[in-house]
Amino acid sequence: MPERTPSSEKATKQLKSKTALWRHLKERTIHYFFLINGLMAVIILVGIFSLLFTQGFPALKAVGLGEFFFSDHWDPTSPVKESYGILAMVVSTLMVTLGALIIAVPVGIACAAYLSDVASPRMREIVKPVIEILAGIPSVVVGFLGIVVTGPFIAKVFGTANGLNAVNGSILLAIMALPTIISISEDAIVAVPQEFKSASLALGANKWQTLTRVTLPSALSGIIAAVMLGMGRAIGETMTVLMACGNAPALPHSFLDPVRTMTATIAIELGETVQGSVHYQSLFVIGFVLFLMTFLVNLVSDLVLHKYQRVAR
Repeated sequence: MPERTPSSEKATKQLKSKTALWRHLKERTIHYFFLINGLMAVIILVGIFSLLFTQGFPALKAVGLGEFFFSDHWDPTSPVKESYGILAMVVSTLMVTLGALIIAVPVGIACAAYLSDVASPRMREIVKPVIEILAGIPSVVVGFLGIVVTGPFIAKVFGTANGLNAVNGSILLAIMALPTIISISEDAIVAVPQEFKSASLALGANKWQTLTRVTLPSALSGIIAAVMLGMGRAIGETMTVLMACGNAPALPHSFLDPVRTMTATIAIELGETVQGSVHYQSLFVIGFVLFLMTFLVNLVSDLVLHKYQRVAR
């Protein structure tokens, strides 16, 4: 072997030093890139919060917290006395969202379990694209479906004047939330280690027992995340509930009553109000309340996931 001269050793050290320096710069660049993106997300979130609060606070000051949040009378164009109570809209939004979850959660988890553990590869190749296509249907098309198909069916079954009510909105929002719940739940179920299922079967459990007592509990964190994302989709939906729920700004007493959600109110009235008026600012308060509701849903889901992960360890 040829002897290494001092000059060659020096060149090797310089090359290694340059390589290490380049690797360090690349890692720092990647680190700051992701840091900046994370900070931008936080800044945008805080900016939305600040915008909604600053625009809506004058309306809260003028109307009063008690009337705004605990009155169910919304009539900002009344010639006698303007009313800005959002209780009916909050109840309507929660009612339609709850109804959608009652329908979508069991159906979505069942479909996810079927696709992951029961369906044949051929059937999975057929059903999966259909679910993805369902996720791409515009909300206005789903609204037309509610007016033409589900609305008349509900009116005929329950004997109501028309089917534009909370039941109709719940069914349509469930349809829109299903692709999210199915896809994420299926990924969570597929991620369960095969050793868990094999051990359960080896101990004498059948496929149904393995699915309900081993697979689904092991995938519970992902399923909870899927449900929360589906709930977020239902709360924030606008066009479907605007078209198919009747838009009655009154406190509903049953699922067969017409309702108007917070998103529908903003969509209907924001473009027709005088900018800077109490009515205009009140719509920003509604947006602020909607923002807080979605934030709390995500916060609760995050706390539940962390608690479940600690218990799982």
